Amino acid sequence: MPGTFEPLPGGGAAVALDDVEISIIRSLAVQLLELIGPGPAEDAPDDPLAELFADGPSEPPSDPVLKRLFPDAYSDPEGTPQAKQAEEQRAYSSEFRRYTENDLRTGKRENALAVVRSLNALNSAGEGGAVLKLSTGESQQWLGALNDLRLAIGSRLDITDEEDTDLLYRLPDEDPRKPMVMAYLWLGGLQETLVTTLMP
Repeated sequence: MPGTFEPLPGGGAAVALDDVEISIIRSLAVQLLELIGPGPAEDAPDDPLAELFADGPSEPPSDPVLKRLFPDAYSDPEGTPQAKQAEEQRAYSSEFRRYTENDLRTGKRENALAVVRSLNALNSAGEGGAVLKLSTGESQQWLGALNDLRLAIGSRLDITDEEDTDLLYRLPDEDPRKPMVMAYLWLGGLQETLVTTLMP
């Protein structure tokens, strides 16, 4: 089972992780949490209804990773739209973002927190690692977090399509991007095996 998720009887998944792998995933999840930022309830804890009625941002984030995590809802798949069409798309995207981004951020935050909490709850078997066992619900949260981590790393590596991924395999060992590439590929393997365990 090392390095790959396997199904658990009755649902859920398990994976054996060593201490270094646990540390890497935890660190990446914490960095993702810092990037996403605090939730609306953390900004205004005295009003529980404030979060329900709070408008989200109407402009796309400036950080390229956040742009990848929270893309515009409306864009022209064919390329560059005409000026009027581009203006309409910006207006629709702005309105959509205003009503959905807070919820999307909350979901991504909860997924990353679930990863950190489950890793913190692990008891090492004394051999430099442990077996992580996840319920079906926790597996879904891990799947979302792994996807977000790969999107974030892929954005930092300027990966936009499969051709870019193929180039990563040919990077020389001395390339400073190599550790990030290795993390990207490793998380992809974890994600793929977790998807397989969740298939009916």
